[in-house]
Amino acid sequence: MKKSLPKSLQTALQTALQNSDYRPPEGFAAYPTAIHHASTVLFKDVASMRSGDWKDKSAYTYGLHGTPTSFTLEARLAEIEGGEHCLLAPSGLAAISMVDLALLKTGDDVLLPDNVYNPNRELGRWLTQDFGISARFYDPMIGAGILDLIQPNTKLIWTESPGSVSMEVPDLRAICAAAKQRGVLVALDNTWAAGIALNGFELGVDIVMQALTKYQSGGSDVLMGAVITRDRELNDRIAMAHMRLGMGVGMDDVYLVLRGLQTMKLRFDAHDAAARKVAGWLKARPEITKVLHPAFEDCPGHANWKRDFTGAGGLFSVLFDPRYTEEQTDRFVDALALFGIGFSWGGTHSLAVPYRIQAMRKDWPDAGILVRFNIGLEDPDDLIADIEQALGKL
Repeated sequence: MKKSLPKSLQTALQTALQNSDYRPPEGFAAYPTAIHHASTVLFKDVASMRSGDWKDKSAYTYGLHGTPTSFTLEARLAEIEGGEHCLLAPSGLAAISMVDLALLKTGDDVLLPDNVYNPNRELGRWLTQDFGISARFYDPMIGAGILDLIQPNTKLIWTESPGSVSMEVPDLRAICAAAKQRGVLVALDNTWAAGIALNGFELGVDIVMQALTKYQSGGSDVLMGAVITRDRELNDRIAMAHMRLGMGVGMDDVYLVLRGLQTMKLRFDAHDAAARKVAGWLKARPEITKVLHPAFEDCPGHANWKRDFTGAGGLFSVLFDPRYTEEQTDRFVDALALFGIGFSWGGTHSLAVPYRIQAMRKDWPDAGILVRFNIGLEDPDDLIADIEQALGKL
């Protein structure tokens, strides 16, 4: 809180440029959330400085712990997910790392699905190699069978629904029920559903992670992540890691995500409708042997999707007929005119990426090159026409 200068204190121009008694009038109102930039936060007095608690967000203490702008985004994200507490991180991977480092120590064990987001897989390998934390990978369709994999030192189970490349939809209810029997926490990467189409907490999940880089911002121009919980004690454990790791976010980026939230549901539904149309067209093509879209009956885990989800968004994958070589499918992707080549989704522009899925998944059952599509907000008929001309170049 800035103090008024005593009238008896005469100041030089240079000092006056840094200090002013002017305060804007109260009563200004507008729809956008104000952008509060701060590293240093001012206190009313020494007593306020000493009594402020950054963990419960009842006071402002330092820019790294938030301003009114970031507090607003955290509250809205928690509301969308049906949670109570939210912490922001510089990226989705930063949010995942924050959870791991808050809850795991040397000698502990973490379980990850074999179709997990690849940077999360690499983080698991690093934890095993350098930190003495065993990271083991499980079949994403294991369901209640995960009970047999839980060891006395297992502290955390990561889930991802669906896998963001292979698209299997796990039985989250069964996994969470098994974890509860053994007192193990379950974290969900809920980025595919954006918190809109899947409520992880209602299925028994303890921690929800979101990559706000995707649908929440919607413009392919922001990196940010979030960790959402319902339990205060669990939030405080993660908040300590947040503080110790210095996980700060820029308020201009926070504002962009806040602005994106206003249209997120509309955009998500538009992505969903367009993706189902494009995926349905691809399903009838002779070049494609399988469409991996959770809303389609032959996608692994479709029954779980039908039971637990209310929508699907714009991300799905396809498998090309094994007769096509990697050189041919690369030529197909290069020939696409309306699809960029890039690792993300949730933005307004469509993307296509070929994956060497057999190298990523040791027990992958299918042959053929996998290509993942993010269907943006272009007209789906134009996207279909573009795919058709690119298929002609196989």
